[in-house]
Amino acid sequence: MVRPLAGDSVSGMEHRRLGRTEHHSSVAIFGGAALWQGGAAQAEVAFGAALDAGVNHLDVAPQYGAAQDVLGPLVGPVRDQLFVACKTLRRNPDGVRAQMEDSLQRLHCDTFDLYQVHAVTDLDELDARADAFEAILAARDEGLCRWVGVTGHEHTAPAAHLEALRRYDLDTVMFPVNPRLWSDPDYRRDAEALLDEAASRDVGVMAIKAAAARPWGDRERTATTWYEPYVTADDVARGVGFALSTPGVHAFCTPGDTEVLPLALAAAKAVGPWSAGQRAATMAEVARALTVAGAISVQGVTIASVERRTRQTHR
Repeated sequence: MVRPLAGDSVSGMEHRRLGRTEHHSSVAIFGGAALWQGGAAQAEVAFGAALDAGVNHLDVAPQYGAAQDVLGPLVGPVRDQLFVACKTLRRNPDGVRAQMEDSLQRLHCDTFDLYQVHAVTDLDELDARADAFEAILAARDEGLCRWVGVTGHEHTAPAAHLEALRRYDLDTVMFPVNPRLWSDPDYRRDAEALLDEAASRDVGVMAIKAAAARPWGDRERTATTWYEPYVTADDVARGVGFALSTPGVHAFCTPGDTEVLPLALAAAKAVGPWSAGQRAATMAEVARALTVAGAISVQGVTIASVERRTRQTHR
């Protein structure tokens, strides 16, 4: 049985206003990808832990395997206390609408708080998803969702999202923020330009890959994330702290692994202000561990290739 959401005074989780949505989201967003292979029992434990920690914002997608089905029965009892965000990879307007309605049913929701055009990684993909944006904006006008956003992996996502904000009346963006990416001057330039534009438009900003370490490569996979995550409390706290101390970032999605989830929740509850010097030192520390060129070139490639295949299947 999922418990009611804990209040700030009980949980200690900071909440921040998510831009023009006016929703005060917990700085940790429960990433539904952690449940893509999970059963009902695992979902109840993980989701319950997130709620107990003060999380009031869920991010999920049809591409996350079993996540929608196992979360649906848990979302219903707390729906009025939970900000529910979903996504689509589809391009065809009819397909977008059908998938939105299917997700609403699976997640036991009448409407979504946020519906996002998922995995817009570059300008070509932005062009290709024009009909999807229009379909979701129309759904917002109808009341099927309250807000519309864009998400994306890879180092080209910030530039694509900046252009998306210029083309469409969007309410949120979601893209990677971590010290390794920030130490690359090109990525940081594009990301900070996006953050400036988001601030000027009062657009909510959510980070992903705060706890990303590296791509799996040929190593044995020991977590259910598409990338290899950090797995120590200090390393996860470093990534979470960096993301949440980045000016303009309102929240981060917890990693897609139930074993790393408790570390991310603990880091979110303990996060405090960071100085510019602390941020610079963290960037330098991470850059020494892996060369920037190698890390940037592979950040997000694994998940992007999976999503591209899924797009071909559901187009």
